Amino acid sequence: MGGPTAGLTAGPAFSVPAKKMAMWLFIIADTATFAACLVAYGFIRNATPNWPRPFHNITNVALMTVILVTSSLTMLLGIKAAKAGDKSGALRWTFITAAAGIIFALLHIREWMALIGEGMTLFQNPWGTGLFGSAFFSITGLHLTHVTAGVIALIVVGIRYQRGRYKADDLEILGLYWHFVDIVWMFVVPLVYLLNLTH
Repeated sequence: MGGPTAGLTAGPAFSVPAKKMAMWLFIIADTATFAACLVAYGFIRNATPNWPRPFHNITNVALMTVILVTSSLTMLLGIKAAKAGDKSGALRWTFITAAAGIIFALLHIREWMALIGEGMTLFQNPWGTGLFGSAFFSITGLHLTHVTAGVIALIVVGIRYQRGRYKADDLEILGLYWHFVDIVWMFVVPLVYLLNLTH
């Protein structure tokens, strides 16, 4: 005779899909990378006298931040629509998210061009130590690379979702990456921008 557990099937108590687990592992590793960069930046900044303060206002960085925060919301709406079976809504919000990422990247590049136009490079700038240029372009460049990769992924996954090759779960996994990129920006803004505003 079967015991009280007869008929129950054995299975893992906790299971995470392989794709989602891979994304979480990537995010953990990438978090360590960004954390190391920002901590190193903090040490260099504190150890360097007369650290440059080239930013006159927060208008541009505030606009970029609003765009990224908004893109996180549109990503959530896309995932919600996909899970509800609203394919057209999911595609619309996914591509709006990609468009927001493109706008963010263009604003960032415009900012870079303005700073370069004022004489800032990786190794020198008119306001003080050349270390600032190296640190600024390295950190923001790393983040911009992630945003660009995210935009490409949003477009590719969106197209494949439209063709039925990807499902709502795939959009959700991509959403984890996009939210991570947005969260990283929330640490970059105060450390790299707000602390370097001109008095």
